[in-house]
Amino acid sequence: MAEQSDGAARTRQTRQAAHDPQFPEQLLQLMRTGWRELPREVTPAPQADRYAARRAALSAAFPEDTLVIPTGREKVRANDTTYPFRPGSDFVWLTGDHDPDSVLIMRPTGSGHDATLYVRPRSSRESDEFFRDRQYGELWIGRRATLAEKSTELGIATAPYADLPRALAGCAPATTRVLRGLDPVVDEAVARYSPDRESVDRDRELAWTISELKLVKDEWEISQLQAAVDATVLGFEDVARVLPADRPVSERLVEGVFGLRARHDGNDVGYSSIVAAGSHATILHWVRNDGLIRPGELLLADMGVEGPHLYTADVTRTLPVSGRFTPAQRRVYEIVYAAQQAGIEAVKPGLKWEDLAFTINRVLAEGLADLGVLPGSVEHALDKDSQVYRRWTLHAFGHMLGLDVHDCAQARREHYTKGTIGEGYVFTIEPGLYFQPEDDLVPEELRGIGIRIEDDIWCTTEGAVNLSAALPRHPDEVEAWLATQRAAGPRLPG
Repeated sequence: MAEQSDGAARTRQTRQAAHDPQFPEQLLQLMRTGWRELPREVTPAPQADRYAARRAALSAAFPEDTLVIPTGREKVRANDTTYPFRPGSDFVWLTGDHDPDSVLIMRPTGSGHDATLYVRPRSSRESDEFFRDRQYGELWIGRRATLAEKSTELGIATAPYADLPRALAGCAPATTRVLRGLDPVVDEAVARYSPDRESVDRDRELAWTISELKLVKDEWEISQLQAAVDATVLGFEDVARVLPADRPVSERLVEGVFGLRARHDGNDVGYSSIVAAGSHATILHWVRNDGLIRPGELLLADMGVEGPHLYTADVTRTLPVSGRFTPAQRRVYEIVYAAQQAGIEAVKPGLKWEDLAFTINRVLAEGLADLGVLPGSVEHALDKDSQVYRRWTLHAFGHMLGLDVHDCAQARREHYTKGTIGEGYVFTIEPGLYFQPEDDLVPEELRGIGIRIEDDIWCTTEGAVNLSAALPRHPDEVEAWLATQRAAGPRLPG
């Protein structure tokens, strides 16, 4: 009966809101009877061995420590409504589980680790949870897996989430490492027994180790990223097909059309879509998307589909809304294109991340000089004590990509931005130039122009493979592609 203990403990303690109808005793009695169990066939997930291998790699890094990795809780959007749940990336990478309120505990055995997944099991019909609890009740949210079903599917031992506090209480403080900030139950336990600096540093080491294990993508991960990119390419085509050349439309039209593709072909968008028209394109993370897309202006769209296994694409294109770049727009676009092309051509295993950045940034600085914008020489602008060219390109040239749009974010600098690129790394190359409308240091004709081109790059022994190459980048090809998509007309995913 352990599997039912969580639900039984919560029986008749479900929160009731003002808009909830009351349950007369006769209705309660009726709801508690007359249910039969429908058979459900569960088979091991094809990726279960892959998750086990990842846990083994993490086990080898900390052979004597207990490791605690939560996925996180649902987050309140407003009042009693929540955001759609998205599991923690490190947790997914190690387990494949997508449900909220789950925690992985790996306990050392002397020859590895025993892994147990603490999850909320399905609602027992012996309690009222299944029809009264809006957060966990199956008549509200659908059938959940039993502990046995979850174990069979993921190839890992399971236990009720209600047992988690007791399990955490049994962890020795000096030999326990935790991913903090994801689950309040876990954080409360950590605060009780390990508030000291040593334990915080120990936990940080767990976080960076997982990030660094994720740096190299295997063949299956590449296939997941490619599928996400392919869906993203279709999403950009969908957008181009509904983008009029002769009248203004809302930025949210583009956001919504792409979002339809992301929900249909994947899990969702991998991050908040940036749909930035006109001078909004000079705002690096413009996600309000409440402006108008006008003919004659540029549209910068930074969007990515997150696939069913949560690997995400991250692609940016800058489109001339009227169908053709103006001379000033094309001039800036060609600088950004040249910088990105130089970066793609330079990619190879063993290349320093900083050298790749320098290659890209030199082209941008030279372009700014040609535009008459750069103060002083190119060499002075690129000097590490100057970097004045960055006034017009504040962000880095790219970032790792995988289960997160900014993947491997906890990796140590010496293994990431101060390190070298390895075979199997996947990252973006996304140079951009942004001339604010109020910038008096640039010619008037350039003010309000923002251009970024972003592609998803896989480093192989032969060099760069552009996973998003199906979406044109060269300005002539962009114009031709936009005309072709518009001529084809709107379509629904299917």
